Amino acid sequence: MLDSLIEQLGGNDTDGVAQFIKYAICGGLATVTDMAIFYLLSWRFFSALKTDDIAVRIFRLKIKPVTEERRARNFIINTGIAFIFSNFVAYTLNALWVFEPGRHVWYIEMILFYAISLVSIAIGTALGWAMIKFMKLSTTSSYIGKLTASLLINFVCRKFIVFKG
Repeated sequence: MLDSLIEQLGGNDTDGVAQFIKYAICGGLATVTDMAIFYLLSWRFFSALKTDDIAVRIFRLKIKPVTEERRARNFIINTGIAFIFSNFVAYTLNALWVFEPGRHVWYIEMILFYAISLVSIAIGTALGWAMIKFMKLSTTSSYIGKLTASLLINFVCRKFIVFKG
C-alpha cells in the first residue's frame, strides 16, 4: 500500500488520497511563497503588522506604528501582490504534477485557474479584512482565516472545473 502511494506521488495517475497529498505539498510551496511576500510587504513596504503580532515577536521585527484603518487597507494591498506570485507557483505545480491538464486549452485553463483563485482570495481577503476591522484580531490570525477559506474553495474548483480531475 505504501509502495503504491509513493509510486502515485511520482506521476500524474493518482487516486484521491495521493492527489490530495500532492495538492497539499504544492499548496504548501505556494503558501510559503505567499507568506514570504505578504510578510515582507507588511513589514517593509505597506505596513500591516502590530507589535503584538506573532510574526513580529517570533522574528523580532521592528515595525512602524500604523492605524487600524491603514493596517486593514494594507492587508488588502499586500494580499493582492502576494497573490500574483503565489498563484503562478500554484498553477505551475498543479498543472505539472497534481492534476491532468487538458480539459481546456492551456490559456483557458490558466484564466479559469486565476479566476477561481480570485474569487477564493476575494472571499478570504474580505474575511481577513473583517477580522482586523471589526474583531481587532492580529494580522496573522486574519491571514490564517483568509488562507483556510481560499484552500477549501480552490481544491474543489480546480479539481472539477479547471483540470481533468
